[in-house]
Amino acid sequence: MGEIARQHGFRALIAPVRPSWKERYPLTSIQTYAGWRRADGSLFDPWMRVHQQAGATILATEPHSLRITGTVAEWEQWTQMVYPESGDFWFPGGLATVAINRDDDSGRYWEPNVWMRHVL
Repeated sequence: MGEIARQHGFRALIAPVRPSWKERYPLTSIQTYAGWRRADGSLFDPWMRVHQQAGATILATEPHSLRITGTVAEWEQWTQMVYPESGDFWFPGGLATVAINRDDDSGRYWEPNVWMRHVL
């Protein structure tokens, strides 16, 4: 992608990065998570670190990058979980919680991401 961007005269490539370990910390905000560092100062998240090692820096975090909505039954099917009442729930693979509302038969999820800038 970088080479294609260079061929078109771009000086930078902006990548929306889905942090690979964020699902382990769904209650932690994306802003806080993106700030975590290892003892050597490199980014905590392995996928973000790959981008960092390629020269990228964090440009911004976005807590509401991708919205997924569905009925409670759909969320139960997608996640293989039962949501017995309204509330915010963790689910496998989610980077944040899903808000289940039994009164209006809905589940709403906002997936966060991190925008990283590669200088070309």
